[in-house]
Amino acid sequence: MVEIPDSLRSVFSATVHERDGAYVLEVPRGEVDHGAVEPGRTYRLAVLAAASGSTAARDAPPSSVGDERSGGPNGVPEPPVEEGEVRDVTIETLGDQGDGIAKVERGYVVIVPDARPGDNPTVEIEQVRRNVAFASVVDPDPGVP
Repeated sequence: MVEIPDSLRSVFSATVHERDGAYVLEVPRGEVDHGAVEPGRTYRLAVLAAASGSTAARDAPPSSVGDERSGGPNGVPEPPVEEGEVRDVTIETLGDQGDGIAKVERGYVVIVPDARPGDNPTVEIEQVRRNVAFASVVDPDPGVP
């Protein structure tokens, strides 16, 4: 099992391309749009191999490698949550704006305002995007006064 640090900002699959004698990784636009990465900044990368012997994983579009739910258009994976869904989450860290951040299936991020690390609230998913969802607390953590 891989240990995931609290400083993890994003998880996505990318293809390595050769360009002008250098090798580059394509970052999905959504990662920039949602503030996970910023052009011109330097980041530490972790490289995980695709499934052993799997040409499907190697040849799949970057956004679908390793995803279990791929019923969207053109095989692009759907988020593991739906608008209106109510679920229990664990707040793992705080985002840049002070909102709670929970991770659900496949490391998908759910942002929860007014939540703190260690909280275990029941939330309702209000808005779903490709790489992140926004939720509100419908039942606070019973352990929080």
